[in-house]
Amino acid sequence: MNTIYLDHAATTPVLPEAAQAALEAMTQGYGNPSSLHFLGTQAAKALTDHRAQVADALGCAPEEVFFTSCGTEGDNWAISMAAHLGRHKGKHIITTAIEHSAVLEPCKALEQQGYSVTYLRPDRSGHVSLTDLEEALRPDTVLVSMMLVNNETGAVQPVAQAAQLLKAKQSAALLHTDAVQGFLKLPFTPKTLGADLVTISGHKIGAPKGIGALYIRKGLRALPLIRGGGQEQGLRSGTEPTAQIAAFAAACRLGKEELTRHMDHLKQLSAYARETLPAAVQGLVLVSPDDAPHICALSLPGYPSQVAVRYLSDQGICVSSGSACHRGKASHVYTAMNLPKPTRDGMLRISFGPSNTKEDIDQLAQALRSVTEHLVAAGR
Repeated sequence: MNTIYLDHAATTPVLPEAAQAALEAMTQGYGNPSSLHFLGTQAAKALTDHRAQVADALGCAPEEVFFTSCGTEGDNWAISMAAHLGRHKGKHIITTAIEHSAVLEPCKALEQQGYSVTYLRPDRSGHVSLTDLEEALRPDTVLVSMMLVNNETGAVQPVAQAAQLLKAKQSAALLHTDAVQGFLKLPFTPKTLGADLVTISGHKIGAPKGIGALYIRKGLRALPLIRGGGQEQGLRSGTEPTAQIAAFAAACRLGKEELTRHMDHLKQLSAYARETLPAAVQGLVLVSPDDAPHICALSLPGYPSQVAVRYLSDQGICVSSGSACHRGKASHVYTAMNLPKPTRDGMLRISFGPSNTKEDIDQLAQALRSVTEHLVAAGR
């Protein structure tokens, strides 16, 4: 049975070049970058080169890139850092109701510590409003955290416009964006976004799981995440995961080189899916806006998404019902969008990668028709 993988928003296959870079780091450049012998200095030089490659792909200075274990760690670090840096200015945070749990949970934890958090709700298209942000701003606001691309709908949020608003209002709030789903999917840099803190992750772009990075704008007196031997400019101590970093750098280099071509390909796939699937499957509803090129959220109202996902899996087609982190729980994103319950219950997220083809979408359409026939025959 051939596998059709349409869940790239959850994770991506590791690129051969990234795997090779990791292998070489493990078997040849295995020195500790902090060691003074020649293997250590070689590893330290490689680490410097890899950081520069990640920074080049992100569009910032190498000294603004701090390696993390994942996007969740980066989000947690950014939020705790912003709260700490603003502790003498206020205890108000603004975020959105559609953020990843890696943002929402730290915000909830801060609420238990006496912070006030405003959660901006989206409209039916999944977008948050700048007007709502402006109305929520207060003199004691110390952080605005707004994701760049929603991981369940693909809706692109107005991060750059939010930065302009903060500047116009002379707000002291720091701006953080979770750009995990936007990195090397859309063209941006921290400067064009106007963000102080930007989270990215390796396994969304063809690197292994277990590596990510946090951009920290130069000049911020950053809060150390882990104290110890002084790695990562003293902000995240611990021996660097050189193999994962090497793979991350390789994926970043290739992703930047292929960004335009990949974007064009993903846009063509998305347009084809939006045209083909509703025409082929009776009752199918497109939910996501035509924003990010790699995510298409749709619904089969009345057909339970978990059952549909398992049925498609039996046919060799991998999709999801939303964020992989939900693990079967109801999506807070679709709930916040105020979608009708039958639509929410039937949600499926299709997410494309460079290897996908229009033939994959044709087979998905055929399988989705089969889903409806199967579930009808089974009495749902």
